[in-house]
Amino acid sequence: MARRRLTAAERRQEILRAALDVFAASGYHGASIDEVARTAGVSKALVFQHFASKRELHDTLLDEHATELFRRFRANAEKGTTGEERLRGGVDAFFSFVEEHADAWRALFRDQADPELRPVIDRLQEQAVNVMDALALQDPGTPRRRPDESEEEYLVALEMLSRLLSGSVQGLANWWLEHPEVPRSALVDRVVDFCWVGLERLRDGERATPGGVRGDA
Repeated sequence: MARRRLTAAERRQEILRAALDVFAASGYHGASIDEVARTAGVSKALVFQHFASKRELHDTLLDEHATELFRRFRANAEKGTTGEERLRGGVDAFFSFVEEHADAWRALFRDQADPELRPVIDRLQEQAVNVMDALALQDPGTPRRRPDESEEEYLVALEMLSRLLSGSVQGLANWWLEHPEVPRSALVDRVVDFCWVGLERLRDGERATPGGVRGDA
């Protein structure tokens, strides 16, 4: 029987799947459109019909997987009724994605320090921080503003906490790729231990100062 001709959308998805395999094996700079075309079983010209450049191909993959990651994080986090439950649910969803899509995580996020990829990575980092803000820190128990702290300083402090959380889980995910024997539940427990205990102390008014930890005056 004659093989069914793929639609343009189906062909595009085949190219994206092939590109993911190539980026996972070779990294962004080591990958080539020629290799993507060979892996997909199409001509180089056909790849360029769908994607103007290797950068556009990489950015498309990054956007698709990041969108799925944020969707999972938000959906799981919103199931919780307390800040701690939302944090635990969101973090578990994040590591679940990494566990199921290790190749995608390795292919798309390991080059995040590359200057050429910084614009799209920075944009996704901003999205991640916004999600963390909305689901983990915006809670009745959010660390309260100090008497000597301006509104602007307080909001900056909350953003820094979000960035610490976002950066720490991403760094731990990269470490996990080299230590797959560690169960996902252990990672989730450690992140919640690290973040939530610290947040509880902040909510109680404790702050680190050059002279040591102190409470609100």
